[in-house]
Amino acid sequence: MVKIFNTKEEITSQAADLFVTAAHNAIQKRGQFVVVLTGGSSPVALYKLLATPAYQEKIDWEKVFVFWGDERWVPLDDALSNAKMANDTLLSHVNIPKNNIFPMYKEGVSADAYAVEYEESIKSITGEDGQFDLILLGMGDDGHTASLFPGQAVLQEQDKWVAAYYLEPQTMFRITLTATIINKAKQIVIITFGENKAQALNEVLHGAYNPEKYPTQLIKPLDGELLFLTDKAATSIES
Repeated sequence: MVKIFNTKEEITSQAADLFVTAAHNAIQKRGQFVVVLTGGSSPVALYKLLATPAYQEKIDWEKVFVFWGDERWVPLDDALSNAKMANDTLLSHVNIPKNNIFPMYKEGVSADAYAVEYEESIKSITGEDGQFDLILLGMGDDGHTASLFPGQAVLQEQDKWVAAYYLEPQTMFRITLTATIINKAKQIVIITFGENKAQALNEVLHGAYNPEKYPTQLIKPLDGELLFLTDKAATSIES
């Protein structure tokens, strides 16, 4: 499903309401809400809104467990860290236990070793089925999502839930959830807006299936819901 809004503010409000509803439903049903956060600039306004009193009081944060969709392999205090951004804008402002937060970085180990450990952390909370209640994702203007970049071997991964690899164009290691586990989620929300996303979004939604070039096409929930929250600028190209 695709929902098109006039402004980024409307997207943010809709995403925040979806977050609250998903949290409420999961906690009511199972006593916990397991969510995957995304990085980049797109969710900053969302996280700040969720941190406001009007929103944070709607969620029992002590029953929220936070994971990430992907991360640059940089220390947690690095300006490039997705975890730092989420902490600065949201997590440090709500009453969530530190043990409920699983950043995608660990000092003193390799990215590959931590990918294995991170998968075990997911299983410790979700069980062997690996089903998240809500996964938030963005989409780059090249059609990538999480750290599933065009032309990378990670796009072929069928078994691992978490993978790490060296991304040559960025000269850095990345660690990411794979499409295998993303597609297990109950709800996946992709937030993408702006004219610079229009070409890729049109290809993802309406073009030929070519996930090697447009990896977001890999996101096809097994039995969950996929929702794009976008704006008129990003949907300005007619299929």
